[in-house]
Amino acid sequence: MAAISFPRIAHVRAFTVRGGGADYHDQGAGHWIDDHIATPMSRYPEYRQSRQSFGINVLGTLVVEIEAEDGTIGFAVTTGGEPACFIVERHLARFLEGRDPRVVEKIWDQMYFSTQYYGRKGLVVNAISGVDLALWDLLGKLRQEPVHHLLGGAVRGELQFYATGARPDVAKKLGFIGGKMPLHHGPAEGLEGFHKNIAELAEMRARVGPDFWLMWDCWMALDVDYATRLAIAAHEHGLKWIEEAISPDDYWGYAELRRNVPRRMLVTTGEHEATRWGFRLLLEMECCDIIQPDVGWCGGVTELLKISALADARGKLVVPHGSSVYSYHFVATRHNSPFAEFLMMHPGPTEVVPMFHPQLIGEPVPVNGRLPVSALDKPGFGVELNRDLNYHRPYPH
Repeated sequence: MAAISFPRIAHVRAFTVRGGGADYHDQGAGHWIDDHIATPMSRYPEYRQSRQSFGINVLGTLVVEIEAEDGTIGFAVTTGGEPACFIVERHLARFLEGRDPRVVEKIWDQMYFSTQYYGRKGLVVNAISGVDLALWDLLGKLRQEPVHHLLGGAVRGELQFYATGARPDVAKKLGFIGGKMPLHHGPAEGLEGFHKNIAELAEMRARVGPDFWLMWDCWMALDVDYATRLAIAAHEHGLKWIEEAISPDDYWGYAELRRNVPRRMLVTTGEHEATRWGFRLLLEMECCDIIQPDVGWCGGVTELLKISALADARGKLVVPHGSSVYSYHFVATRHNSPFAEFLMMHPGPTEVVPMFHPQLIGEPVPVNGRLPVSALDKPGFGVELNRDLNYHRPYPH
């Protein structure tokens, strides 16, 4: 019996665009996501009020398109902007064009090891992730199946979400299972800032009652001593977890913090970690209770499957950092991913709006904190690119 022909990859293109979307920090004035949030740069007073002041939104969104010979286009969005466009078009495209799109493992391997001498983490792995996600989108569209089918099929009928934003009390009313707040004050703001943090948590606990999950996103802003004292002080207010408290490179510090926090409080991290090797360190050194890879930054779906398998073998949960449909399809297929993050991108945030607006068309959002897997049943990742935006392709090849 003759093999069914499969179109090869004809073109790889990389664009950048500004204004929200995958680079969700690129927001206008008055948005909760840029309102005096603790960061590693908070030690400098001039960079304390706004994360945009030190350049958190400098890159912009990376859009990767992969077109097959029959004209089918897979695409994905992540962060990386113009520098990532250069990497995709001038380096990574050679490993895709003319290839069978089904050889995902070989393509990933060649992209990663060809860039290892200047990559391994950060911007380069963001670019690899964007290509990998676009490749999975293309495969789903060519096969006329959703990505979650390609990953082995859903293990549950619906996804449930916690909400990340400045208003967990609103998140509770909207049906989410928990609310993760940004930490507003770092160590450089001294005892006054410390007490403000605890007062904000206490006030929110009073608003949501005793059983609603409350978590803190510390965005790498703390040291072990401050994070330990904060966790101990927060315990009486029922903090469920303390997230990304210290530098992602300080594995030893995370291991110490996990030993220090009160019983039943969880330590979580991994948003800014990459590849199976980075997560292997987190897991083997017992740095955390939940890992939180971002599928657009950790190496894409191909690598996230390996990361998840490592965690599953150790009995650890994988709750990906909010990345819209790109993580939803994965979470639907994994028993050790029992819930997902929804990033509240309304400025308030008092409404549920699409996470990667305005770049994605057809992006599903949770209703009453839940999303049926049937909402993910369109081919690929099930979304289309909004082509009315001002895309720029800086490095055509």
